[in-house]
Amino acid sequence: MAMAGYYHAEDLPRFPEVGKNAPELWEKFSAWYRAVFAEGALSEREKCLIALAVAHAVQCPYCIDAYTQASLEKGSNADQMTEAIHVAAAIRGGASLVHGLQMRNSLAKVSL
Repeated sequence: MAMAGYYHAEDLPRFPEVGKNAPELWEKFSAWYRAVFAEGALSEREKCLIALAVAHAVQCPYCIDAYTQASLEKGSNADQMTEAIHVAAAIRGGASLVHGLQMRNSLAKVSL
């Protein structure tokens, strides 16, 4: 018997329910979130691409769905979106590799 997954796409539209028992905090979060994604030094399209890349780096399926759709709505195409997630993967991979210096430092101590 297959185990049901944790992620349910139908839950994404229910996100505002998180604020049900703390409406003042939810409104503050929502206002800040809207401000973050408003046009500024970066376009809304650029911000959606960044969010899509970060969503992949933090592995949030809800965010991946939301920012795939938002990126399309803001005018991004599949090539741009794919390139954005490759940037995220390169940063994540590089971050793993650079921690190899910690291993090398430990090896140097043991080799004394």
